[in-house]
Amino acid sequence: MTDTLVRTMEAGLVEMDDLTEQAEQLECLLPMTMARLFRLTNEHPLADLPLAQLRICVFLQAGPRTMSAIGEEFKTSVSAVTQMADRLERGGFVERVVDVDDRRQKMLRLTEYGANVMRSRREKRIGRVLESLKKLSPEQRETLIVAVEAFSQAAREVNDLPDERGFVAPQP
Repeated sequence: MTDTLVRTMEAGLVEMDDLTEQAEQLECLLPMTMARLFRLTNEHPLADLPLAQLRICVFLQAGPRTMSAIGEEFKTSVSAVTQMADRLERGGFVERVVDVDDRRQKMLRLTEYGANVMRSRREKRIGRVLESLKKLSPEQRETLIVAVEAFSQAAREVNDLPDERGFVAPQP
């Protein structure tokens, strides 16, 4: 092999090592950053809610859903959804209502209390992001937004999961 080819191959390996190292750094940084920004205080009403139940509440922010629709969304049985709904109902977060289009269908929706708690959760999360953004210059904030958008797009291109699964834009 020529020296040029060897140097090119070595540079490629160094570049791959750098890329792997960066991936490892991000694998540590992203969850840690998300936890710092989005973890609830122990006093928040949702702090003790299991993740599966919280995800149902997030999903219901877009409006009432049938038990089967929730089961399909989260790839779980209707009986498991019913058990979680029972717990959420006992906590006052959700209520069962009759579907206006098909009175045989039961729908699950957030109660006023549940909607307020979810709104509070979102406001606290946004507040932490806002305080963190204040620590950056306008240029750093713009760079961050552009980089996160680009990284999010790259993640969509390599991950075959649907974008919307488990992530529902809350209603204002």
